[in-house]
Amino acid sequence: MNIEKFWTLINDKLISWLEAAVQLLPNLVLALATLLVFIVLAKVASVWFSKAISKAVKTDQVATLITSIFKISIIVIGIFFALDIVRLSGAVMSLLAGAGIIGLAIGFAFQDMTENLIAGFVMGVRKPFVVGDIIKTKDCFGTVSKINLRNTLVENFYGQLSYIPNKILFKNELQNYTKLGKRRIEIPFGISYSDDPEHARKVIVEAINELDFVVNKQESDVYAESFGDSSINLLLWFWVDYPKEPGFMLIRHRAICTINKVLADNNILIPFPIRTLDFNAKGGSELGAQLSRE
Repeated sequence: MNIEKFWTLINDKLISWLEAAVQLLPNLVLALATLLVFIVLAKVASVWFSKAISKAVKTDQVATLITSIFKISIIVIGIFFALDIVRLSGAVMSLLAGAGIIGLAIGFAFQDMTENLIAGFVMGVRKPFVVGDIIKTKDCFGTVSKINLRNTLVENFYGQLSYIPNKILFKNELQNYTKLGKRRIEIPFGISYSDDPEHARKVIVEAINELDFVVNKQESDVYAESFGDSSINLLLWFWVDYPKEPGFMLIRHRAICTINKVLADNNILIPFPIRTLDFNAKGGSELGAQLSRE
């Protein structure tokens, strides 16, 4: 073995590397300077961008997420420029391909989380509701307590907190009882067939409109709904400011009490089920005879 020959080869290789490093040193300094400039630019631009996006998007979580994505995007662009300056464009392409594969894998692995994040982002921009609104979904009815990017906290009227995934709120029907600031109350009731529905309608509408919480009084009305087994079924409609004091339960209580009092004062009967035994029907005569003997 010629050790001197091997040492010469190793020495020549090291010298070539050193020469390449010295030649690349200006590019390396320029790349580091470029990266530093992009980092400073990202920091300054993100502050400006955060103020601008906060005016357009009122949700803090969404504004923070968009600002972070904006800042990271500028830094990533700076990294790609720096790598290209030091002649590592091949590494740039490898990073892009790797990022795409990793993103695809994460998307499949965390599909449910991704759907909730996207739904939370879209709702943060569209703003179908805000904290404090009363909303109703498929299985929950209550007041919005907190809005996150993954889920929304709703306090129902039984005092429990419900964590609702944002994709459910985004995909299904959502009713917002606070948006318009008013609500229509519907109260069904019945009167006997011997009473006049028009008279009942007149006296009940007059009495309901005297209640202080009723608004849009020209729209208060009573409608005949159907013929029941022992009554003519009517439906009272009236509008109230909502949410506002008094609450919904107290409003409905006072309205029902008013209906009961008005009908009683006008001698209008609220019927109740009555059972009539007909002993003339087949088999009924034997039953009547048996009851007479007893």
